[in-house]
Amino acid sequence: MTDSVEANVNTSSKPSDLRITDMRIANLRGAPFRSTIIRIDTNQGISGYGEVRDGGSETYALILKSRLIGENPCNVDKVFRKIKQFGHHARQAGGVCGVEMALMDLAGKAYGVPAYQLAGGKFRDQILCYCDTPSRRDGKEMGMLLKERMDNGFGFLKMDVGIGLLKGVENALIAPPGMLGTNHIMHQFTGIQISNKGIDILCEYVAQVREVIGYEVPLAVDHFGHIGVESCIRLGKALDQFSLAWYEDMIPWQFPDQWKRLADAVDTPVCTGEDIYLKEDFLPLFENRAIAVAHPDLASSGGILETKKIGDLAQDHGVAMALHMAMSPIAALASVHCAAATENFMVLENHSVDQLEQWSSLVEGLPVPLIENGYIAVPEGPGLGFTGLNEDVLREFSDPGNPEVFASTEAWDNERAHDRLWS
Repeated sequence: MTDSVEANVNTSSKPSDLRITDMRIANLRGAPFRSTIIRIDTNQGISGYGEVRDGGSETYALILKSRLIGENPCNVDKVFRKIKQFGHHARQAGGVCGVEMALMDLAGKAYGVPAYQLAGGKFRDQILCYCDTPSRRDGKEMGMLLKERMDNGFGFLKMDVGIGLLKGVENALIAPPGMLGTNHIMHQFTGIQISNKGIDILCEYVAQVREVIGYEVPLAVDHFGHIGVESCIRLGKALDQFSLAWYEDMIPWQFPDQWKRLADAVDTPVCTGEDIYLKEDFLPLFENRAIAVAHPDLASSGGILETKKIGDLAQDHGVAMALHMAMSPIAALASVHCAAATENFMVLENHSVDQLEQWSSLVEGLPVPLIENGYIAVPEGPGLGFTGLNEDVLREFSDPGNPEVFASTEAWDNERAHDRLWS
């Protein structure tokens, strides 16, 4: 039996002898790419790839390098527990999560199995995608844009509906001086309220969209603006008539009691989670039945295995899981493997539909475009499932201020600190 297992291990020596020897990065800037790619190299000549979430700093990854050198990447959980203290909510988790993706890629390559197999196997062969679509101020025009998505095979849609559509409209918004121009103050502290006139305008906007696309395809809504929970409840009640798939991130995730108030007040599913790091901060939302859909981004939530745990925890509380994703095919494929391994998964986001072929061409060995008829097929190749990165695309989209891709990072080799969290 041992011989037959080892016959399928495609390495120059045993996976137990695999060691991390280097970590390098490539900064990509310009649509459809806006993130940092991580490459982890090993003593057996195989490399694994991950990605720092859009808006995150390369430093979040590089600070981990000296803590990774010499580790066996197949010990994914052990290494993750060693570095997870260096992540935090939202973009600050990008380094830890990107490293975890690369570890899963490496472990899968070492054992010759797809990453979903390392997460317990798969529940599905293809992953349903929804396309997030940029706003148009005219509802009929927005509806036609979404109808175009449907004609291209997408069976799940999302758009923005919020106070951004009301700026400049007299008597639609009530706000203290200067507050409408800020996005750095939490919703409940801005004092912004939406008037009945504003609510009526947004309802008419959604009605025009529904008139074009109908009711057979799910339509989620996002980006309501920095309004407090009371205005969210009033707006949510008014929009309930349109049977939307969910209201996303209406208020900050940090306040489960306010999410509970919102969930109890409206008849549409409410959804949050893209900025939550690790499963522990999802638990109050689940235990209070404060959301209907968990929406982690595995480039923030902890990577493939931690997000699989979040999905399982959600399922235990009767909550569905969708996945936020606005990055390159590397993070998308990591999300695909996680989604395949999570029973209560619903749908995966994509922000690059308008540049889909160019976006898909970053990775080699998989179909271009990667999304076909609204789905991504779960790759059966080892690790994340792609065979390499397209060097032409890397060069074309490299950061003009730092154009060299996967340059030496030896300056980070000897960074040291007393990391232990206990005395």
